[in-house]
Amino acid sequence: MSALVEKMRSIDRSAEDTQRAPGLGWAVLMLLALSCLGIGIYSYSFIVRFGMQYTGLNRPVGWGVLITDFVFWVGIAHSGTLISAVLFLFRARFRTAVYRAAEAMTVIGVMTAGLFPVLHLGRPWYAFWIFPYPNSRHLQINFRSPLVWDTFAISTYFCVSTMFFLAGLMPDAAALRDNSKGWRRRFYALFAMGWRGTAEEWRHHGRAYLFFAAFATPLVISVHSVVAWDFAVSIVPGWHSTLFPPYFVSGAILSGVAMVITLLIPIRRAMKLEAIITKPHLDMLSRVVLLTSLILTYSYSSEYLLALRAGAGPERDTLLYRATGAFWPFFWTMVLGNCIGPLFLFFKRVRASLPALLAISIMVNVGMWLERFNIVVSSLEHNRVPFDWGTYHPRLVELGITIGSFGWFFSWFLLFLKMLPSVSIAELKEEAAHDLKHVQSEVTAHAA
Repeated sequence: MSALVEKMRSIDRSAEDTQRAPGLGWAVLMLLALSCLGIGIYSYSFIVRFGMQYTGLNRPVGWGVLITDFVFWVGIAHSGTLISAVLFLFRARFRTAVYRAAEAMTVIGVMTAGLFPVLHLGRPWYAFWIFPYPNSRHLQINFRSPLVWDTFAISTYFCVSTMFFLAGLMPDAAALRDNSKGWRRRFYALFAMGWRGTAEEWRHHGRAYLFFAAFATPLVISVHSVVAWDFAVSIVPGWHSTLFPPYFVSGAILSGVAMVITLLIPIRRAMKLEAIITKPHLDMLSRVVLLTSLILTYSYSSEYLLALRAGAGPERDTLLYRATGAFWPFFWTMVLGNCIGPLFLFFKRVRASLPALLAISIMVNVGMWLERFNIVVSSLEHNRVPFDWGTYHPRLVELGITIGSFGWFFSWFLLFLKMLPSVSIAELKEEAAHDLKHVQSEVTAHAA
């Protein structure tokens, strides 16, 4: 019993230590993130003041880096719900130490992705055209527009993922509220929502969390399928394929889990959470990366084999152009990052090496961004009519907005790390009690 009490106190101390006043390292990272955000705001000011002429968009390439960023951040946002909801339904216990940071990454990722449908309008003051609301002019939005589909998908996913995040946060916020004073106590009370920890509250909390997990699981698939339909419903070669929805979902899970690993490895060291976020937790996440990488490799192979089997035509020409055209280095870097690099995760020694795991995760994220860029740009550059072919070159304004999106994301994530518990205190205690009970039953059985 004393071992259990000491374990509980250790979890409380580890969680409380993460909420202490930020140090120099956190301040430097926050300053860097805010600087990147400032670059993004300044870059977008050129589009607001002078129009889309400051981007590299042209005819026929009407979509470029901004849509690439949108699809990338939607993909990043999906892994948190997968790790939290799907693994919760399957009772995978390794999720306990990592799902809180993944859920926060989901909410912030959706917030980041939600900026780009507005940014890509060029005239953000007309953003109200993509929202269905009653108006005095009796006008309806264009439901055939992919921007409208994205608005529905992002808003729905943001609401569900936020409620799921807050539902799991309530018991931990209440624990921090009871041990805090001043403004922090009032701040945690907002997230605790009056939680007292009674048996009745725990019973309703368990049912609500199970409901959100069951509701969010198909939402992961449906939301990114909507993003895939932005491309698949067109007749553009390289886009018009029924493969795109499962292809995009597997890619979203791959990029999202890789981003979770990329964030967790520095977090566990900076916040001294090695005893909570252990190497076995990262090992299990790396296996998810390996699995989804194999699925994505199969999708790549299917896409090219089916195009080659169909014979000469725009589809085959577009896919060959993707591998040999103006952006061929991007294509082969994508293959290296998404297909070849994760194969090293078959080796246990690589999965146990944190530098190697971090390098592979970063490589996957770079590869996934390049994958979205290749899909968007190469198909538009090399369309059906040779007369309409063109070349797209990203401008500094677009690259600045991309840098700004990373600054926006990491600014919010750094605030989360210092303002809210990055691990689940309640579930870690429950797991510790379960482990002690299991050990005691084994000892009793051995003694008998």
